Amino acid sequence: MARYCSIALCTAVAVLVALGLVMLASTSAWVKGVEEPYFFFHRQAWMAAIGVLAAIGLSMVDPATLRRVWPWLLAVACVFLALCYVPGVRAGINGEYRWINFPLINRFQPSEVAKAITVVALAGWFARWQTETRTFWRGFVIPAVLLGIPVGLILFETDMGTAVGLGAAGFAVLFVAGTRLVYLIPTVLLGGGAFAWLVRNNENRWSRIEAWLELDDPVHQIGKGMQQWRALLAFGNGGRDGVGLGNGYEKFGNMPYAHTDFIFPNIGEELGLWGTLGVVLCYVVIAVAGIGIAVCANNVFKRCMAIGLTLVVVIPAMINIAVTTAVLPNTGLPLPFVSYGGTNLVFTLASVGLLCGVHRSSRVEARPVAPLIPEKTYAVRL
Repeated sequence: MARYCSIALCTAVAVLVALGLVMLASTSAWVKGVEEPYFFFHRQAWMAAIGVLAAIGLSMVDPATLRRVWPWLLAVACVFLALCYVPGVRAGINGEYRWINFPLINRFQPSEVAKAITVVALAGWFARWQTETRTFWRGFVIPAVLLGIPVGLILFETDMGTAVGLGAAGFAVLFVAGTRLVYLIPTVLLGGGAFAWLVRNNENRWSRIEAWLELDDPVHQIGKGMQQWRALLAFGNGGRDGVGLGNGYEKFGNMPYAHTDFIFPNIGEELGLWGTLGVVLCYVVIAVAGIGIAVCANNVFKRCMAIGLTLVVVIPAMINIAVTTAVLPNTGLPLPFVSYGGTNLVFTLASVGLLCGVHRSSRVEARPVAPLIPEKTYAVRL
């Protein structure tokens, strides 16, 4: 089964991308303030084509090349993240500066690039010092700094959801590489406490948590909790079989960002329980295939990179589904491969290409057993 991991991975991704385009055609035509009804659909289709080409190209790259250049890649990613703090270069939406103005493509979200590069950097570090993964400095402190710099830059852009997802993926790479739990567990506890303090002292984030805790309150249903409340109504309206493709009600201006962060409830409303379960199954297949690729990897670098790339895709999907079903408070993370977002789609597909490249370079061809040549033996009788 391990040899078919790439096929299963690419099949699940193709289904999600196709479903995303179909749902964008259904929902984006009703976005307010956009003159062309299918503007988002056409742009997403172009980005999907670019992402597929990027994935094909990266699948041909030898992972050993990435192992050599990871310090430079990480430095470039951190520079792009730092540009989100530069007035005149950064681009803000709803008071959050997660994007930078970039030629030709208008807006660009550096955190999407940083996610894949960060896990590649961690894999490169542990491949270099794989005999010292259980030491304090080279097994914990320095890789934690390599992870902490991009996570901190993303966190203080107020993109807390992406920071949490990348931090979780990074710590998983540390665990797989062999970092001792006596270092990881206290760090997770301290980091969780610091994160809770930041959220409590951020008025916007704390108001979202208050709304999430009291979604039955009519005040929150027309305020901070509107998206999650309307999402629950969409799921309830869809029921088991859905109301039919294109017949959803909540996308008609009732649910904000129905084509981006909250596209999953529209799938539930129009395609029903079976549609949402199909989406979840695709992400399960991606997770299993990614772990299978990691198991097949023939060195530490490929194994750590495969685990990290799998998690930077699966963890945001888990968070988005949890948010739209009101299991978690609103974080603003898109649903990978499905939600509208050019940068997210291109670089998530690029991560899939890197995973396929790891699998391709790790496959060991079975050598045929040479037939035995009949020989005669002679013994001397004494």
